[in-house]
Parts: sequence; structure tokens; C-alpha cells
Amino acid sequence: MPSFDVVSEVDHHELTNAVDQANREVSTRFDFKGSDSRLELAGQVITLHSQSEFQLHQMYDILCNKLVKRGVDITCLEAGEPVLHLKTATQTITVREGIAAETARKVVRVLKDSKNKVQAQIQGEQVRVTGKKRDDLQAAIALLKGTDFEIPLQFTNFRD
Repeated sequence: MPSFDVVSEVDHHELTNAVDQANREVSTRFDFKGSDSRLELAGQVITLHSQSEFQLHQMYDILCNKLVKRGVDITCLEAGEPVLHLKTATQTITVREGIAAETARKVVRVLKDSKNKVQAQIQGEQVRVTGKKRDDLQAAIALLKGTDFEIPLQFTNFRD
């Protein structure tokens, strides 16, 4: 029986490259000279360090531009509040991966309400969609692409 998986993943190699490029740009820009501004990637968290909140916003924009150029969807980023302390400002940005249980239930509900002849089941942080015909699965993919779930969705493991 044909099936595919709905997942939400980030290419970690491209994420690392984008953070490195953003660091390089911040270190060479004139408006960041002498400010000791930098980006640090530790697992799923990117930490921005600078002197002011304005510079943090500029660094976030630089990071988003680098991620978009590398094909990483920026809707997976969850920016925290800037923390200002004397002459330093930091901000943490969390990279979200996996489909949360609530969002997975929304995906299943959208597929059931569409009256397509597909079945969806939640498997951890992904959703497996099965159907009798390949055309039904392609219609399900088109439906999910047209629906906004506030996270980037990828469709993997398509089996005929």
C-alpha cells in the first residue's frame, strides 16, 4: 500500500554553514566594529551576543538572510526575548524540529476532513499517511502544502 511520511526537519549542515556565514559578515561589517558581536550554535539553540538590542535585530536579519539563501525554512526559528544587561545584550533562538503532538493531530484532522481516501497515523514526531492509490497521496500532499501549520513540513519516504 503506498505511503509517505510528513516530517519537520532542518538540515543541520546548512544551519551550521549559515551561522558561520552570518558570523563572518558580522565580523566584517563596519557598524559592528569593536562591539564583540557574535553568533553561537549549540545543538538546537543559536545565541546572539552584542552590545545593544538594535544590533541583535540586525544580526537576526543577517541570520535569516543566510538561512534563506541556503534553503532552510525560517519558520522553524523561535526567537526568545532579548536580555539586556549593562553593556551586553543576548538573545536565544531555538530551532524547532519534529511535529508536536497538537500539530500532528491538526494534520490528521485536515486529512480526515478533506474526504480523501487516505489514512493518517501519528508516529512519534512524524505522521504516516497511507492510501490505496498514488493519486490520493499526491492530493493529500497538495492539501497539506496549501495549509499553514506554522512549521515547515517535508514529505519523505514516499513508497509506491
